[in-house]
Amino acid sequence: MKAALALSLARASLWHRRKVLALVCLTLTLSVTLLLGIQYLRTEVKQSFTNTISDTDLIIGARSGQLNLLLYTVFHIGNATNNIRWSTFKQLEQDERIDWLIPISLGDSYKGYRVVATDERMLTHFRYGQGHALAMAEGQWFDGVFDVVAGASVAKSLNHRIGDHIVLSHGGGRTSFSNHDQTPFTVTGILEPTGTPVDQAVYISLDGMEAMHIGWSSGVAIPGRTLTPEQAEERTFTPDAITAAFAGLDRKILTFRVQRQINESTAEPLSAILPGVALSELWRLMGQFERALLGITGFVVITSLIGLVAVLLTLQAQRAHEIAVLRAIGASPALIAALYVIECVLLALVASALALVLGAGVILALSPWLLAEYGLYIPLRPLDHTEWLMLAAVPAAALLVALLPALSTWRQSRSLGLGDTGEK
Repeated sequence: MKAALALSLARASLWHRRKVLALVCLTLTLSVTLLLGIQYLRTEVKQSFTNTISDTDLIIGARSGQLNLLLYTVFHIGNATNNIRWSTFKQLEQDERIDWLIPISLGDSYKGYRVVATDERMLTHFRYGQGHALAMAEGQWFDGVFDVVAGASVAKSLNHRIGDHIVLSHGGGRTSFSNHDQTPFTVTGILEPTGTPVDQAVYISLDGMEAMHIGWSSGVAIPGRTLTPEQAEERTFTPDAITAAFAGLDRKILTFRVQRQINESTAEPLSAILPGVALSELWRLMGQFERALLGITGFVVITSLIGLVAVLLTLQAQRAHEIAVLRAIGASPALIAALYVIECVLLALVASALALVLGAGVILALSPWLLAEYGLYIPLRPLDHTEWLMLAAVPAAALLVALLPALSTWRQSRSLGLGDTGEK
């Protein structure tokens, strides 16, 4: 009975002071939203990174650090330090321990998106997420020299359809003043969305990459030496080099042996990395920053709670008459002190509920933009165990910080000595 009475009085008190406490509640809501948002994002970003590539045992490229090799081949960030000779790639194909190889050639762009030259093995062997294969949403995989397949985000942001003609740019930057105008490509297919950097690229054949660079020197087309599309269709092209290769092994137990032999090759300086290990290192480097950011956000929540206590203490002087009335009608000092605790916890619960709604709205609003700009798929999902614990910690912390004004009120109400029922 007393608990119900205290809860009813606390609700009435909060409603009476709603204008004053609304700003405090808003501050707490924003801080809780920030806290949950950072934890939610770090969980989903890690999952998104993990889902970027699967079932690929080795990534082989020119000698460099494993993070650099991972970033430019999988995430399309940065550039290769060097290329792999085509003859070396063909030798790797002869290795009976390697089940499949996917050649990758980089270096050009299309309106800020990376151009990836490969072949049909990309569609056949590349996997992402939980072993999902690439699939065509529309059209078909490239077949001709000047066919191009667009990633889902590229097609959506640039509104491309099957049959559109596009002109690729020389170099990997977002802005290029050298375009391959003589060799336009035709969109023959659009990939299904994957929620990975695959969506942020366009895919052409290795022949197409070679054909559009005939007659180019130092990033400039030499007049009269470039090929027309008709001339290119009549020729056969063999690349001199590629950027990297994805490799899959039938016998996984041989992965480390093959990796060591490739890294120790004397024919050409190469690096072979395990994608999972490189991803773990990348996440370890990012995790330090994220934990620091999470800690700072936790302090923001605590500061907001302290602000709430400061407001309650400020209002205490204005509530002297209210306390006197409650004591006069028989309310015990413990009941009056409990009002402060209940009010503080109720505000924290309201702020937590509002934070859930606000966070969901922000995720729904930003998710398409994150996917389009950074290739990060951040879906809306129920909170996990850790996130629920963090959310529950907010009213628990409010309960603790509310003890200060509650103790002060308890002492004040005892000194009044009105209607003392003997309860302490």
